[in-house]
Amino acid sequence: MDSTPRVIRKSDPSKVEIEWQDGASTVYSAKALRDLCPCAYCVDEHTGVQVHDPATVPEALTTKDVRLVGHYAISVQFSDGHGTGIYPFSYLRAGRRAGRPASS
Repeated sequence: MDSTPRVIRKSDPSKVEIEWQDGASTVYSAKALRDLCPCAYCVDEHTGVQVHDPATVPEALTTKDVRLVGHYAISVQFSDGHGTGIYPFSYLRAGRRAGRPASS
């Protein structure tokens, strides 16, 4: 599975689409990305256990900004003010944390 993106696009305020080099594509809703946030605020950095409660995120969440982080990740600023997560491409391609399937 190739985790190199060919195209990353914010197709509308509530979705981020990634076309991968191998031809596959993944669509993440803003809520799904927020729920997958790997930052230390959302995931205990010592245990890896999610401390963010997905039930606290509104379904109508949007992405305000999506930016490249070097050649390996994106960062996302959400309408709820959260924006500290860095999402490595390999993490997004795998689409899960702690065995939870991706919303794609």
